[in-house]
Amino acid sequence: MNKRAVGTEYEKKAAAYLEKHGYRIFCRNYRCRMGEIDLVAGHEGYLVFIEVKYRANERDGNALEAVDLKKQQRIVRVARWFLMERHIPENQPVRFDVVAFDGKEVQIVRDAFWT
Repeated sequence: MNKRAVGTEYEKKAAAYLEKHGYRIFCRNYRCRMGEIDLVAGHEGYLVFIEVKYRANERDGNALEAVDLKKQQRIVRVARWFLMERHIPENQPVRFDVVAFDGKEVQIVRDAFWT
């Protein structure tokens, strides 16, 4: 299975996992000229931009380490574009979560980073 197919599979798993934890998925694989965001959801009054990361083993580091500062900055730029494009009011609370799959272990990190 190629990397894109693996990524798509884990994004589906993440969406199902998040829905079980009270998230409402609005959008999958939002893309614009600045990049992409894996999932956009609603949760506890927040509009949540979610990055999904998978690592089969720790040879390449853990999944959370893959969401480095450069990746965070790209996600924030894409999120700003999403908000503008969809005419979402400026007072809408937003947050950035990460769903990390390390082998068979999964975790949701709420407020993983800030703007």
